[in-house]
Amino acid sequence: MSVAPAAGRLTEAPSEFTDEHVSASACPACLAAPSAEDLARSGDIKGARLILSLPTAHCAVCISDVERALHRHPGVRSARVNLTLKRVSVDAEGTVGADELIKTLDGIGYEAHELDPGLLSATETDRRGRDLLMRIGVSGFAMMNIMLLSISVWSGAEDATRDLFHWISAAIALPTVAFAGQPFFASAWTSLKAGRLGMDVPVSLAIILASSISVFETMNHGHHAYFDAAVMLTFFLLVGRYLDYRTRAVARSAAEELAALEVPRATLLRDGAEVVVPVNELAPGDLIRVRPGARIPADGEVTEGTSETDRSLLTGESLPVYAGPGSKLNAGEVNLTGPLTLRVIAAGKDSALHRMADLVAMAESAKTRYTSLAERAARAYSPLVHILSFTAFGVWMWLTGGDLRFAINISAAVLIITCPCALGLAVPAVVTAASGKLFRKGLLIKDGTALERLAEVDTVVFDKTGTLTMGTPRPENLDALSAEEFGVAAALASGSSHPLARAIHDAAQAQALAVPRLEDIREVPGYGVEGRWNGQVVRLGRADWLGAEAGAATATHLRIGTAHPVTIRFADQLRPGAAEAVSALSAQGKRVFLVSGDVEGAVSALAERLGIENWHAGALPQEKVALVNDLTAKGARVLMVGDGLNDTAALAAAHASISPASALDAARTASDIVLLGQDLAPVADALRVAVQARRRIKENFAISIVYNIVAVPIALIGLATPLAAALAMSTSSITVSLNSLRLK
Repeated sequence: MSVAPAAGRLTEAPSEFTDEHVSASACPACLAAPSAEDLARSGDIKGARLILSLPTAHCAVCISDVERALHRHPGVRSARVNLTLKRVSVDAEGTVGADELIKTLDGIGYEAHELDPGLLSATETDRRGRDLLMRIGVSGFAMMNIMLLSISVWSGAEDATRDLFHWISAAIALPTVAFAGQPFFASAWTSLKAGRLGMDVPVSLAIILASSISVFETMNHGHHAYFDAAVMLTFFLLVGRYLDYRTRAVARSAAEELAALEVPRATLLRDGAEVVVPVNELAPGDLIRVRPGARIPADGEVTEGTSETDRSLLTGESLPVYAGPGSKLNAGEVNLTGPLTLRVIAAGKDSALHRMADLVAMAESAKTRYTSLAERAARAYSPLVHILSFTAFGVWMWLTGGDLRFAINISAAVLIITCPCALGLAVPAVVTAASGKLFRKGLLIKDGTALERLAEVDTVVFDKTGTLTMGTPRPENLDALSAEEFGVAAALASGSSHPLARAIHDAAQAQALAVPRLEDIREVPGYGVEGRWNGQVVRLGRADWLGAEAGAATATHLRIGTAHPVTIRFADQLRPGAAEAVSALSAQGKRVFLVSGDVEGAVSALAERLGIENWHAGALPQEKVALVNDLTAKGARVLMVGDGLNDTAALAAAHASISPASALDAARTASDIVLLGQDLAPVADALRVAVQARRRIKENFAISIVYNIVAVPIALIGLATPLAAALAMSTSSITVSLNSLRLK
């Protein structure tokens, strides 16, 4: 708005307009990183947010079991498993501790560990990868040796010679299967102890059946033993799990991107000496030293030294930002040029970076209708797997006249091939990949259902000042004001955080202007600011509120007592990427609206410049909400993009919403997604990626359904060996994961 119409926005924040606030808010790039703390707080984080790693979770059944157990725990408000990251995020009352939740999960057979925010899971992830590779190597080496022995049997070895080769194969195969199959056996055993039928139960049964029938054949001098098949089955199952693990690792989430910026150790100044300590041991008030090239380990205020910091990974901004005494720095920034001493404000779990990563992790794990569908299907599918397997065993025993070996092979093949792992991955793999991709483009998803809703958007409504424009307007005609008028205008402007008010306040500070003291300063929502000076009512705001004539330019108006209003005109620059965003959205077939409290001339000029046909000027906050509600009533799915207090209601009413990081706290709280950098172009990317994500989820469901329609009957009629079933099952899971990575 202009306070002509700017008043529609000059009313945006009834807060003290301190020098610190002015300095920070004048530069969206500088505000974006400090606003991380406000963003984290805006997620209504109450009580405890705990994140536990789940190294043994791997399927949709695991999701249901873990969430049900935690929901039953007293004090737990919500729990969401992120299968891709093998974590569960728990929102609980402050009295709930990680230890008791770990015991609860242990009671149902799941290993769990509290996730250290400073160290995250990179080390654990690497360890798991190395462990799988080691088991693959052992099983692969044993498999090749057993196959060499099998060639002798296939070549015609008989009686004692054949039995000897079988026993040698058994001596190699059984220890190998016991060692290499440990990930499957351990998971299956914990499931059975807890009275569940996890997805590793049928896999383990298949491996055990293949090994047992081979031992039975060898003990009874049978012609056929399948030790090579048992080891090969284990080998290919491990390869499939490792490839699945690797494809998931590629889909790095936004929460991981943020958490990867956290530093595990800091250099603490203690009695004049430097001591390296874990970040979690830092306390508010501690002094820490950060050398050039190091990442800031905690939120803090610079007490000594000057430097520049790189906030590009947090905000997307490529230009370094000055840091000196009094500057507030956030964990995750990189100190570039000089040593700094910081007084710690918050560290570890209390840092803005960690709280924001925690908030995003919860969003990534949120339930959508697709997630619920996948989980219900997987829950129903689990008992069906065993029913099909045992039915196939009984039927084939009857059809073959008691051929135990053949019936067991078919039963094992059915157990393996019907594993619904692909179904469990269908949704989380896509959500994680999409949120990570958008984060790298400068968009932070706060609400887990935002992607689903973004994919449905067909109409985009933009605010003007601070959204399509930079929100850093410059007054053009201050020389036309007397020193008295300028001083009163600056005093009134100190009562608001509207961009035009900030511009007036900045200009007054730059000229070291003496600002008079006003009484009874208050904001009038939608109109402006008023106060009393020398017994007169003074106002700064909209033209129609002050009785001034509205012009064609962005402006605010000053009126002292009964004097004629004075107009202050402003020039504002377009936000980078604004034209590209509007053009891309139009190319996607979206309707684009511009709504602003600014004057008609300024709004129409901007609309014409950007090619926006639908625009509304002079809009009050309630009129912005009315526009969104009217569009929604006509069947539109509206994305609102705004930054001010007078946009908050519209942001909340819209189907989906985005705010810049430089927006006011209330706007960021109401929005689903925060734009970290200055560039507005990623807004169009968000809609495009959301549509792609919805398409990939549907494709993943289709892949899972088609796989089972084709594979299950093949296994039931005896055309798939356990080895072929293992290859098919692994291929389906890997296909789903790879399909999720096709987001562009």
